[in-house]
Amino acid sequence: MAQRTSADSGPLTLFVCTGNFYRSRHAEALFNWHATRAGHPARAFSRGLLTSLVADEPTLLSRDTERRLRELGIPLELTGAAPTQLRREDLERAHRTIALKKDEHHAMMLQAHPEWADRIEYWSVHDIDCAHPDQALPQIEEQVLELMRTLRI
Repeated sequence: MAQRTSADSGPLTLFVCTGNFYRSRHAEALFNWHATRAGHPARAFSRGLLTSLVADEPTLLSRDTERRLRELGIPLELTGAAPTQLRREDLERAHRTIALKKDEHHAMMLQAHPEWADRIEYWSVHDIDCAHPDQALPQIEEQVLELMRTLRI
């Protein structure tokens, strides 16, 4: 669902985090669920800046993200199938790009995609090393809903 097709003419929002395993995947699924329910063509997809960090994980999606999406009744199919590395083409394809934590991701963007580092938006959602998922995931939910209000979805 997150991939753009010729039949999908809606704007694309790209969520970026470190591993594309937890925060960005939650934002992606939540955005797609609300947009679909509203009958709006906007969609989201997500990518990671350093997906090698999650290469040895036993699952393709954070168990915390999976648990929270199930609690909300959001199908797991509304997020990507597996962690995916951010590429220049992704940045070019997106209408809006949001990295989940500026303190963490701005330097990574400068390293990987310096020409884009100051052209994207940044939120301040901590990763699991600084905030428990019971705090971080609802914060993402609030920010996605606010984003959708600003986009009039």
